[in-house]
Parts: sequence; C-alpha cells; structure tokens
Amino acid sequence: MPNSHAESDTAHPLAGLSATHRDLLWLLSQTGPSELPPLRQALADYYTDGIDRTHCCDTLEALRERDLIAKQTYDTTTYRLTESARRALSARQAWQAGNLSTTEREDE
Repeated sequence: MPNSHAESDTAHPLAGLSATHRDLLWLLSQTGPSELPPLRQALADYYTDGIDRTHCCDTLEALRERDLIAKQTYDTTTYRLTESARRALSARQAWQAGNLSTTEREDE
C-alpha cells in the first residue's frame, strides 16, 4: 500500500515542507500580510547562516504554488496566508500539542 508524496501533501499540507517553508508560514500567521523585505529580514535574524533574497523568493513561490500563500501586487508585492494555510497551521498546532501531551504522559 504505497503512500505517495502527493497523497500525504493533500492529507497534511505542511508535512512535506522544509523548516524554512513552515517558518515563513508562521511569520505570516503572526504578522499578517507582509512584503518580502521584512519577511526575509526576520528569517535572516533567526537563521544563524542567514537567508538570501533568492532563497526567500523561491520559498515564497513554492508556498504560493501549493496554495498556502497568496501574492498580491499593487504598488508593492504583499504575501498573505490562504485559508488552507490557516487550517493547516491550526491542525499542525493541534498535532504538536497532542504529541507533547503524549510525550509528557510517557515521561511520568
């Protein structure tokens, strides 16, 4: 019974993402719609080896292709979470909380 990457992405949209992808989603969930420079700066401040503009743009584009963020261009380009990203982040937080409580029970 093979479990394809596409199936797992549909069932758990964040499961196949890198830490950088998840960090960008988390940033957008905390800041609301944002432009590239503050997003890149926040990641550069967090990651000790920094993050360059190209890597940040590629990561944002990959998230857009997966329908986790929307890109709006007017005078400037702004990125925002989609509703599917909000649901996926909420499900991940619930999963993390459930696993944490299970781990705590095992430690007792």
